[in-house]
Amino acid sequence: MLGVSGDIQSQRVMVVFGNSDKLNRRRFTQATAGMSIPTFIPGSALGLGDAVAPSERIRLAGIGIRNRGSKVLGAMLAQPDVQFVAICDVRADRRAAVKKMADDANGNDQCATYIDMHEMLDRDDIDAVVIATGDRWHAPASIHALQAGKDVYCEKPCGITIEMCQKLADTVERHGRVFQAGTQRRNQNHFAHACRLAQSGGLGNIETVHASIYELANRHDWLPAQPAPAPEVIDWDRWLGPAPWRPFNQSYVDGRWRGYHDFDSGAKLLDWGAHTLDLCQWACGQDGSMPVEWEPQHVPGDNVIHGRYGNGVKVVLRKSGWLGLGTCPIRLEGTDGWIETGDSGRLAVSNDRLRGELPTPADAGTIPWKHVRDFFDCVKTRGQTRANANVMRSSHLACHMAAISWILGRKVLVDPAQEGFIGDDQANRMCRRAMRAPYGV
Repeated sequence: MLGVSGDIQSQRVMVVFGNSDKLNRRRFTQATAGMSIPTFIPGSALGLGDAVAPSERIRLAGIGIRNRGSKVLGAMLAQPDVQFVAICDVRADRRAAVKKMADDANGNDQCATYIDMHEMLDRDDIDAVVIATGDRWHAPASIHALQAGKDVYCEKPCGITIEMCQKLADTVERHGRVFQAGTQRRNQNHFAHACRLAQSGGLGNIETVHASIYELANRHDWLPAQPAPAPEVIDWDRWLGPAPWRPFNQSYVDGRWRGYHDFDSGAKLLDWGAHTLDLCQWACGQDGSMPVEWEPQHVPGDNVIHGRYGNGVKVVLRKSGWLGLGTCPIRLEGTDGWIETGDSGRLAVSNDRLRGELPTPADAGTIPWKHVRDFFDCVKTRGQTRANANVMRSSHLACHMAAISWILGRKVLVDPAQEGFIGDDQANRMCRRAMRAPYGV
């Protein structure tokens, strides 16, 4: 219970009372005042050995944890100063699966389960929340958690529209909370090396940056209707949340929502672009800004979008033509050389001088150990994470604007200061969507 004094009496009685929804920290201390100190105190309660005293633990909860979220949660459960205490999910099978993960890690059966996020967020013994729902819920769930006084780790894309990314960043600032976007590659050595090499002038003057993206899709059809399960099994209305209503189909719930406009962010561009264009922004020193124009290119068998920053640096978003260094590759090109890297951890460079500067060992894979540690360290210090809300805002907005250009099939001009399109009412209308009641924010 982060920030609460390490009262041994309270720690001992917590074993008896468990995680009652009605028993907050303040009332707990009042209820246990005057109780005698037990004759046996576990060493773990005192923080002896490798254990962390309960008063120093970050009490974590989760919303909507499935495939990617389970990997993130696994990294979080491995942190010695983190205790996962509650899961909210509209699916009974996911509530049970995440509870088992948490209980196995905690060595008890005290992880609470919820269908209604607000009921969980009302608990004042929760310090932080990890949100790994589908795109439509990322920003609303994050905003509700921030308003409830929780720090937030949110999987990307953090907002399904430009407007929702802006509202999310504004809410982080208004409430003074710690926020980490799930763009974990900012905390991986080989990507960081490539970006810092560009920033330091090691590649000369940067001319072009390349970011990988998926095959894009922007569907508006419906899958065939199926009978909806009972709400306690799958609460379909809450699953849809702010998205427009449509009939239930199990495939949506199992992950086949991607590519559908009502559920997806920016025609799937942000699935990888939220990582790769984010890294290019960092490499170019453009955190807090974005390209001033985007234009889709007609390249058979590929999705290619060209952009340009105000300083003249070119941006290329593309699916194909990479060196095979793993998923989510980026390439940075300057007047004195280039560097390319991806999730394998390997780096390719244009000359021997750059090869001699490569980090050893490089990172590989996408398990976000360093990224979640960055988040928890900042929860304790109240510092800024690597992928904080302002970083998320500019890189996510840049991705959304590129996607709007691709959907419209034409060039768009951008005003980075106003975070909008110049003289383009059609594009500006696409910066927001109506949200289905009562799930809007």
